[in-house]
Amino acid sequence: MENKKLGIIGGMGPMATSMFFERIVSRTVAAKDQDHIDLVIFNHASMPDRTSAILSGDYTDFLREIGSDIKAMETLGMANIAIPCNTSHYFMHQMQAMTSVPIINMVKETVKSIRQRYGEGINVGILATNGTIFTGTYEKACAEEGLHFIKPDEATQNDVMKIIYDIKADLPIDVARFEAVVNTLIEAQGCQCVILACTELSLIQLNQEIKKYCIDAMDVLVEKAIVYSGRQCKPL
Repeated sequence: MENKKLGIIGGMGPMATSMFFERIVSRTVAAKDQDHIDLVIFNHASMPDRTSAILSGDYTDFLREIGSDIKAMETLGMANIAIPCNTSHYFMHQMQAMTSVPIINMVKETVKSIRQRYGEGINVGILATNGTIFTGTYEKACAEEGLHFIKPDEATQNDVMKIIYDIKADLPIDVARFEAVVNTLIEAQGCQCVILACTELSLIQLNQEIKKYCIDAMDVLVEKAIVYSGRQCKPL
């Protein structure tokens, strides 16, 4: 069995990084320890806030910090790098230019998965940080795959941001409120599919009726990280 080492640059946020690792372990087809992926996790919790960097237009600190991590992963001999943070993918071109090690593109992989599952022409909603919405990374990826991109209205987006930062702050989450946000995109805005495009949102336990409309970008990244590491991935 081919053994390709995986580098994970996390800490954005730490709870989401922990869940990403747990999902990689639980979804890897393995009969013994040695069947799992060799990996290194950098839980870089002090990484500058990605949304703040994007909205301010000052990327210097973020690119310096993540660039150091990327170079370290290269030195450690990683075959692929996964970054379980949707907002950071705005900097994909700059990050990939820092290394010859492939960085798995969570945004493009997620949208390709939607296209394969649903076909062209469907309405795809997004729940993400203001930074991810502002950059248009998912909007561009959807356009490339022939999908119609739907953004939340301002009030709904404000609710999403509060939920994301409440999760980061380890505050209680009103799950019913978040499910109502998903329903707004489905019923009021005509979305056939909703991308959970912030890894904090992966931590919310949704009911099955709501969950069937959602594509979790973290789950897509988990699957690709396993496959690109030379392992088999269990279906969801």
